[in-house]
Amino acid sequence: MPDLRVEHLTVEVNRVGRMHPVVKDASFEVPSGKSVAIVGESAAGKTMIATAIVRLLPPPNVRTTAGKIWYGDVDLLAISEEEMQKIRGRRIAIIFQEASAALNPVMRVGDQVEEGVRLHHGKRSARERALQAMHEVGLDASLYKSYPHQLSGGQRQRVLIASAIAPGPELLIADEPTAALDVTMQAQIIELIAQIQKNRGMSLLLITHVLGLVAHWTDFAHVLRRGEIVEGGATREVFKNPQHPYTQTLLRDARAL
Repeated sequence: MPDLRVEHLTVEVNRVGRMHPVVKDASFEVPSGKSVAIVGESAAGKTMIATAIVRLLPPPNVRTTAGKIWYGDVDLLAISEEEMQKIRGRRIAIIFQEASAALNPVMRVGDQVEEGVRLHHGKRSARERALQAMHEVGLDASLYKSYPHQLSGGQRQRVLIASAIAPGPELLIADEPTAALDVTMQAQIIELIAQIQKNRGMSLLLITHVLGLVAHWTDFAHVLRRGEIVEGGATREVFKNPQHPYTQTLLRDARAL
């Protein structure tokens, strides 16, 4: 299983004919089999990093203008889209933050979980893999033929997780997976993702604005402020001895909740 290495990544957005950086010279690593968090407030650039890794930045106004993203010895920014399609979903999967927007409202849950499996493994194992993934995330097989609107918010988020893990990725990127959930459900979903990551031996990149959620579930944490990584290291050390004033503020606010 390869490491993921992001080196000096810069992402810019075109606003009224001028390019403005939303991610600035960001560098970090997700070691094989480890869990890494990127934490920062809304609009800090976290989602831009996640979508840049899987090359799903929204065209045509947003693009990567500098840096490399290595997955093992492959620079994901340098390969063709055809080559990237073989990696995206199969080896690197992403969970998007808004389940109601990410799920197809007129497609049954089971079919949506099967979709990625069919694409990367064919039809033969699709149902079996989909049911296994649903079981892993705590969804009963009876929901296989349900539609998204028939599920709760927490169940819809679990469907997204099941869809991401069903093809058997090596690296899972979770982009604000708890954004639309209440506090109790947030903790349950983060714990679920962390447990799946450990059980499957995957690598995990967790994107979140809630610093408190990463304390017990990640090995490393990086703090993003206005597109720049201002601090990073072992999660325990970042929490125990934060160096940057912004990190100190985030921790203080988290403890006040």
